[in-house]
Amino acid sequence: MRTRFPARTAALLLALGSCTPDDPPTRDRVAATPVTAPVVAIAPDAWTAFRDRFFATWFALDPAFAVYQGRHEHDGGLPDWSAQGLGRQAAFLHRSIAAAGRFEAAALSPEQRFERDYLVMVARDKLFWLEAADAPHRNPAWYVAGGLDPNVYVVRAYADPVRRMRALIALLRRIPAATLQIQQNLATPMPISHVDYAANAFRGFASYYMDDSVKAFAGVADEGLQRELADAAMTASEAMRDLALWVEAQRPSATRSFALGPALFSQMLRETEGVDTPIATLEAAGRADLARNQRALAAACARFAFGLTVRDCLAQVNADKPVDGPVAEARRQIPMLRAFIVRRDLLTLAGSEEALVEESPPYSRQNLAYIDPPGPFDRGVPSVYYISPPDPRWTQAVRDAFVPGKSDLLFTSIHEAMPGHFVHFLHANRVPSLIGRVFVGYGYAEGWAHYAEEMMWEAGLGGGRADIHIGQLSNALLRDCRLLAAIGMHARGMTQAEAFTLFVDQCYQDEGNARQQALRGTYDPAYLNYTMGKLMIRRLREDWTAGRGGRRAWKAFHDRLLRYGGPPIPLVRQAMLGEPRPIAAF
Repeated sequence: MRTRFPARTAALLLALGSCTPDDPPTRDRVAATPVTAPVVAIAPDAWTAFRDRFFATWFALDPAFAVYQGRHEHDGGLPDWSAQGLGRQAAFLHRSIAAAGRFEAAALSPEQRFERDYLVMVARDKLFWLEAADAPHRNPAWYVAGGLDPNVYVVRAYADPVRRMRALIALLRRIPAATLQIQQNLATPMPISHVDYAANAFRGFASYYMDDSVKAFAGVADEGLQRELADAAMTASEAMRDLALWVEAQRPSATRSFALGPALFSQMLRETEGVDTPIATLEAAGRADLARNQRALAAACARFAFGLTVRDCLAQVNADKPVDGPVAEARRQIPMLRAFIVRRDLLTLAGSEEALVEESPPYSRQNLAYIDPPGPFDRGVPSVYYISPPDPRWTQAVRDAFVPGKSDLLFTSIHEAMPGHFVHFLHANRVPSLIGRVFVGYGYAEGWAHYAEEMMWEAGLGGGRADIHIGQLSNALLRDCRLLAAIGMHARGMTQAEAFTLFVDQCYQDEGNARQQALRGTYDPAYLNYTMGKLMIRRLREDWTAGRGGRRAWKAFHDRLLRYGGPPIPLVRQAMLGEPRPIAAF
């Protein structure tokens, strides 16, 4: 897709050294543009124009991302994943970083300086995955999360069914070309874990295109549109099924080589989250948090089930399962959690929106739960908190263990909805900064949601009941093992099988969850962000509230923290504490 710029804006971009999607995607041109450029005085209103044009250009380069943010003029679009299209993305990001560096700090307001630094971090994050990690060629998760999901048209009622149906048809018609690009891009031999993940995801998409996505629009009384949708869905489904078969065909030659390696892992932390902490220091912080939570779990189990082992204690707590299933239970938990937040005055609940709870679609069951919030440009569209059923291929015992007990699910609902992701996005969608509304980072989002779990227990949720505390600690241990597994698998030579054992033995996860988490760590090395982000937020809370009343300042701290959207946490720390540069403090 192309975007035409007004003449005055094009001149401004030329002066700043930015680029449009039409710039040649050659590596030589990218390399020729220095990331640090001489500082020149530029009027502050030029920053706003540059920032807005950055969005217009990026939305054109990645229309699926734009749609997810609620920019529905891009409906039905997919990124260009050809070599030329990927090169355009890289060229634009390199030149935007250089252009942002030319804005003189003294000429910008504090808010604009923060936006500038935030935008640069967004661009560096995207460039890391695009170039350094080479995700388009090495990691199928790049595509699974990159626009193939039609759920935004099927579930989000942002427009009438006919308009969304036309958008879905447009997307489905682009799927065959996209699957060819994916197949051409993915390097072989592939890691066996990537084969497992990708084959399952692509098969899930093939099924969803033909089944649920078509059924969702069965009420549209336009026979012509129904035929178009059926034809487009069949063609897209066949193309996706062929891609899944191609991935499966890589199984005999698959390898175990999924690791980034320590140097690239450190670069990931620095470029995506602004964390320049040595891996050993971060690993020690993770082990300390693991030990802290293990001690607390042993103490809670001694109160709840004296004489039982920790594993038997957890089994007893987890045996208290919702009789009508986790979806129904989560629907009951959310209003109770909202009332608790209001009663304890823990933070401001922006807006009156509510989160729906549904079973997750078949192609997206890599985790027990996740939430799909509306984009900042959508209006009147609910968030959906999805909960996954167990894999039917598992044994009955493994399936039973996978279904969470009430206490475990309570903290999952805190994480995903109240006051975790759902509340975070209510705030993020309302922040003054356009960058804060659109670009919510991994570490901030998951760090806040995981932080919220422990914060709610500390605030008195459950009235001190040992079984409730055990539910909180079970979730905390899961995230501790994610941090240690990410470092272990990508920087220490840990195998997927050893990661599975880590989740089972050190963090007391059931077999089904442990399988999922060990697999996820191979294609999502950044899932250490849950614990890493939580630790940075807890330290920031300690430092910020120290001179502001301690515990009495929690609400002020939470409201201030949520004003920024979702930047790397070191940037937030710098802004809140007035530190001279962003630092990662645990």
